[in-house]
Amino acid sequence: MISKPPGLERRIRAELEAKIRAGDWPPGHRLPTEAVLMADYGCARMTVHKAIQGLVGEGLVVRNKKAGTLVAKPHVVTAVLEIPDIAALITDRGETYAFKLLSRDIADASPDNPDERALGADGRLLILKGLHIADGEPFAFERRILNLAATPEAEAIDFSHTPPGSWLLNHVPWSQARHRITAVPADASTARLLHLPPQAACLQVERWTWRNSQGVTFVRQVFPGDRYDLVAEFSPSAEP
Repeated sequence: MISKPPGLERRIRAELEAKIRAGDWPPGHRLPTEAVLMADYGCARMTVHKAIQGLVGEGLVVRNKKAGTLVAKPHVVTAVLEIPDIAALITDRGETYAFKLLSRDIADASPDNPDERALGADGRLLILKGLHIADGEPFAFERRILNLAATPEAEAIDFSHTPPGSWLLNHVPWSQARHRITAVPADASTARLLHLPPQAACLQVERWTWRNSQGVTFVRQVFPGDRYDLVAEFSPSAEP
């Protein structure tokens, strides 16, 4: 059983969190020092320290040796409701699509690799790197791992021209998916592949899919920042 923090620690944490969530302390606001909070609450430094660490764990504040403890900038989290077929998206908008396979390797899953660990893969993996092309111009670079325990037939597929994402959508059902979307600068290798200057702004989409709790695939796709929009259409729920 996980023990609850002492009452005063919970109170300090709750009161600080309330100020942040209410907007009284906006992003970048410097929290009172531990010494000030100790005096305000009449408690030991460790009690204050643990309360603030709880806020750090929730991503509400960040600690900086020089600047002190600051209210964190919020992370924007969006739900992408579908797994897109890039080939179909490009074709549907009237462009010519092509896929170029850059490398194909088989390796054993590594427990030290966080992407493979999140997927839950513990056997042989098919690792593919490829380039999606629209009207002759690079559209996205992707690195994908397929769990061969879940997709044994993939080992015999020639992905030289067939995009693995399209093949998976047509042949391998999935029951759960997770997306992570971030803005990243293009590293030197990716910039060359995408015909971009180094450090150019890009959109990075990472996706894990499972079938009945068994990991199927993990993919990291990098798009030039001006080439791809993620749009989700939805309706309000019946209840407020």
